Amino acid sequence: MRLINRHPGAVSAAVLGLIPFLLIILAYSMASRERLAENPNDKLLPGLEQMVTAMERMAFQEDRRSGDYLLWTDTFASLERLGIGISVAAVLALTVGILNGTLPLVRAGLAPLVSALSMIPPLAILPILFIVFGLGELSKVMLIVIGTAPIMMRDVAQRVRELPQEQFIKIQTLGANTWQMVTRMVLPQVLPRLIDSVRLSLGPAWLFLIAAEAISSTEGLGYRIFLVRRFLSMDVILPYVLWITLLAIVIDQLLRLANRRLFPWYNAGGN
Repeated sequence: MRLINRHPGAVSAAVLGLIPFLLIILAYSMASRERLAENPNDKLLPGLEQMVTAMERMAFQEDRRSGDYLLWTDTFASLERLGIGISVAAVLALTVGILNGTLPLVRAGLAPLVSALSMIPPLAILPILFIVFGLGELSKVMLIVIGTAPIMMRDVAQRVRELPQEQFIKIQTLGANTWQMVTRMVLPQVLPRLIDSVRLSLGPAWLFLIAAEAISSTEGLGYRIFLVRRFLSMDVILPYVLWITLLAIVIDQLLRLANRRLFPWYNAGGN
């Protein structure tokens, strides 16, 4: 049998998926052990015990200055900003995307603007956001919105334009007006694609969030990473990076599960 036609089973796929992670962990452990053997005070590649100790301190011991459990305070602050930003971006994307995809007159006026906005590097306008909206929460949320909404708008609009024209003709033949056409035909078919678009936007959203927190914040995962970097505290930085990755994976899988439960017909085709 040709290699291209061989497909792993569920167990084999799980094992093959774990192998790269195990190799990375093994390589890191060997490098860390070697460096610590030469210099027990080395901070570049902390051992597992050092990272566990640091995270126990961050998660389960009150900070002497603020009295907070720093890991959880940072996590809640970052998730709140991320949730608000992504939610606002998703609502804007759904509204503008449906209008651009459904109404030619609106598309002629808004589509060029949306395309132009999607080409602007969001981090390049971060100083402008700080000047306009201040150094508080609004500027951080706006960076996430500006960085993710235009791309999602284009994705939703493209999905609307991909709908078969026969559907538009049939629903108009049945007497539906524009509002009924949007709410009863377009919207139900676009919602699962919007969830997929949100999932794809999570990576950039985390990037924008961490960048904003690093520059101006007093709490948050990005803020903490950039705060402790001056002390070369890799025993805190590396677990924080892994924690952010885990949070991103959990959010992505929750959205994936929601899509499957709410729209089983959409995922029946392998989406």
